[in-house]
Amino acid sequence: MTDVVLSDPRPLLAVLVSFVAALLIVASHRSPNVREGWTLVASLAKFGIVASMLPAVLDGTTFEWTAGAFLPGVGAPIEFALRADALGMLFAFLASGLWIITSFYSIGYMRGLDEPNQTRYFAAFAVSLAATMGIAFAGNLVTIFVFYELLSIATYPLVAHDETAEARSAGRKYLAYTMFGGGVLVLAGTALVYLLAGSVDFTAGGIAELANADPGLAMLAFFLLAIGFGVKAGIMPLHQWLPEAMVAPTPVSGLLHAVAVVKSGAFGVSRVVLDVFGPELVFDLSLPLGFTAGLVLSTIGAITLTAASLIALRKDHLKRRLAYSTISQLSYIILGLGLFGWYGLVGALLHIPAHAFMKLTLFFCAGNIHVSTHTDYISQMAGIGKRMPLTMGAFTVASLGMAGIPLLAGFVSKYYMLIGGVRMGMNFTPVAYYLAGALLLSGVLNIAYFWPVIYTAFFEAEDAHDAKPLVDFPLGGESRSIVAATDGGRGDDHAATDGGRGDDHAATDGGRAGDDADEGRDGANEEDDDAEPAGDVDDIVVEADDSDGPSSAPDGVDESEVPDADLDDLPTDEEGVVRPDFAATERDFSEPAERVDTGDYAVDQRPSDADVPFGPGRDDANSTDTGKPDAGDADRVADADRGPDDPHGDHDDEPHGGHDADTHDDGHHGGPPPGGWEHIAGLDALRGRESTWFTLGPILAAMTLAVLLGVIPYEMGFLELIELIVDARLPEGVVRP
Repeated sequence: MTDVVLSDPRPLLAVLVSFVAALLIVASHRSPNVREGWTLVASLAKFGIVASMLPAVLDGTTFEWTAGAFLPGVGAPIEFALRADALGMLFAFLASGLWIITSFYSIGYMRGLDEPNQTRYFAAFAVSLAATMGIAFAGNLVTIFVFYELLSIATYPLVAHDETAEARSAGRKYLAYTMFGGGVLVLAGTALVYLLAGSVDFTAGGIAELANADPGLAMLAFFLLAIGFGVKAGIMPLHQWLPEAMVAPTPVSGLLHAVAVVKSGAFGVSRVVLDVFGPELVFDLSLPLGFTAGLVLSTIGAITLTAASLIALRKDHLKRRLAYSTISQLSYIILGLGLFGWYGLVGALLHIPAHAFMKLTLFFCAGNIHVSTHTDYISQMAGIGKRMPLTMGAFTVASLGMAGIPLLAGFVSKYYMLIGGVRMGMNFTPVAYYLAGALLLSGVLNIAYFWPVIYTAFFEAEDAHDAKPLVDFPLGGESRSIVAATDGGRGDDHAATDGGRGDDHAATDGGRAGDDADEGRDGANEEDDDAEPAGDVDDIVVEADDSDGPSSAPDGVDESEVPDADLDDLPTDEEGVVRPDFAATERDFSEPAERVDTGDYAVDQRPSDADVPFGPGRDDANSTDTGKPDAGDADRVADADRGPDDPHGDHDDEPHGGHDADTHDDGHHGGPPPGGWEHIAGLDALRGRESTWFTLGPILAAMTLAVLLGVIPYEMGFLELIELIVDARLPEGVVRP
C-alpha cells in the first residue's frame, strides 16, 4: 500500500454543503416541509461526499484541498488546509452518517412538542455539522482551532434553544468552558508547538522536530493542547458545562453531546497524541515519580470515568444520568489514547463509533419518552415498559452495550483497551494494571446506574414502586405509588387522599361520592363545590393544641378537613411543617413505608433532592403566582404545585420550555396518568401506537448499528480503518502484535 496525496475539492465540499443548506433552511422558513426537506437533502449529500472518499482512503490515499499559505513566520508557512486522511475519515464518516438519522428524529421530536424557533434550530444544526466536518478534515492545528471555535458558536443557539433562564445560563457556561476556556488553551498550545517545531501540520506519528525540543516546553505544549481539547470531551474538573447543556432539546443532546461536540474534543486529543506528538514521544516525555505524559493522560481518564459513574448513580433525571455517563464513557477514549501499544490505541479509536451508536440510542429513547409521556425522572417510570416496549427495549440493548456485554459495540472497544492495559503493564510499567482495573470497575458501575432504569421500567408496577435507595434514600428503599393519586389513581378521583371513591373531589375523611361540601365548611366554600381547602397545615397544627373541639382557623379552614390522622402523631420539622417520615432508624424496611395523608400529591417527591413543603393550601398559592389551573384538577396538580426548589421545576427536563406545555400534551406532566400506563403490545407498537416512526425509526436504526459494530466490526469498515490509522503511527517494534 502506498500513501498518495490527491488534490481534490471533496473535503471542502463536505464542509460547504451544510453552510449552503443553512441558507436554504432560513430562506424556506415559511414552509416547514421544504425547510426540513433541505435538511434531509443536505445530510444525504454530505454523507455521499464523505462515503465516496472512503474506498480510496482505505487504500492509502489522502484527499487534500488548500487555500494557500496565510501565516508565514519563523518556520514553514501555515496553510488553511483540509485533508481527508484515515483518522479524519473515521470522525467524518461517523458524524455525517448519524446526521441522517438525527435529521429524521429531529423532525418527529420538534413537531411532536410543537417547538418554537424550528428554523433557527435546523439552520444552527447544519452549521454545526459544517464545523464538525472542518474539525475532521483539518490539516493542521490552526485549521482545527478555527473550526473548533466555530463549532462552539454554532451550537450556542442549540443549547439555549428554549430561551429560558436555565437555557441561557447553560449556553453561557458552555461558551465559557469550550470557547473562552478550551479554545484559549488550544491556541496557546498551537503557538508553542509552532515555536518549538516550526510547523503545525498533522503528521502521522508526530512532528519529528518536537522530539528534539526542550522536554519541559514540549510537555507544556502537550498538556495545553490535551486539556484544551479535553474540555469539550468533558474531562474532570472541566465537565460542568455538559450536564447543564442537557437543557437543550434531546436531538441536540444526542448528536452534538454524544457525537459532534464531545467527540470533537476526543478527536482533538487523538490528533494531538497521534499526529502532533506521536504515541512514542507521548510515552517518552517523563515526569517525576516515573510517570509519563501518556500515563498522566490515562490517569486523568481513569479518575474521570470512575467519578462520573459514581455521580450518575445519584441522578434521578434520566438525561442528567446519561450526561454523566457520557463524561465517563468519553474518558475511556482518553484513557486508551494514553496506553502505549497497538491494542490500547485500537480500543480507544473504536470506542468513538461504539459510544456514538449506543449513547445516541439512549438519548433518543429519553427524548421519545418525554415526547410521548412527558416523563423525565427515573422514579416516575415504574411500569413504563408496557407503555413503550420498543423504546425501552432499545434502551436496554444500548445500556448493555455501554456496560460492555459481549456481542455489542461497547464490549469490543473495551476488550481491546483492557488487553492494551494488561500488555502495557507486562512490558512497560505496572501502573497500567491499575488502569485496567479502572476499566473493569467502570463496567460494574455502568451496570449499577443503568440497571435501575431497566428494572423500574419492566419489573415494577406504578402502584407499588420501590423507590431505589441510590436515587431517593433512605437506605433500603421504600414502596410508593407514582400514579396521579395517592390511592393508586382511579380516573375520577381528583383529590382523594384516603382511598376516596370516584367523584370524591375533596374527601379527607372517607367522604361519600359526590360529597362536595363537608360539614365544617363555611358559606364561602359551599358556593364552590370544587374548591380545595385553602388552609395551611402549620396553622392547623398550632390550633390543634389550643382547642378542644372543631373550630375554624383564621383563614377559614376547619379542622375537620385535616386528613384522617391523629394530629399529635403527624411528623413535623423544627418549624412545625408536616412532612412524611422517611427516617431509616426505627422502621422495618421489609414492610411498605407508612404514608402520611396530608392532602398533597407528594408521593413521587424525592426528599433527598428537594425541600418540598407539604400541606393543603400550597396549590392555591402557587396557582395565583403562576397562572396555572386550580389544584383541584388532579391531572395538573403534580405540575402546578412544584415549588422553586423542586427538581421537577427545573426546566432542563422540558425542552419545550418557552411555551405552554398544555397546548400539546395529553393532560398530565410526568409519570403515569390516572389508572396507570396504557398497555401497548408489540404489534401495536410496530403499527405506530407507541410513538411516531420519525422518532422510533432512528432509535431502532442507532441500536442496530450498535449491535452490528459488536458482531461484525471489521465488515462495517470502522475496525479496518482504525487498524490502518494505528499501523501508520506506531514504531515498527510495536505495530501489530
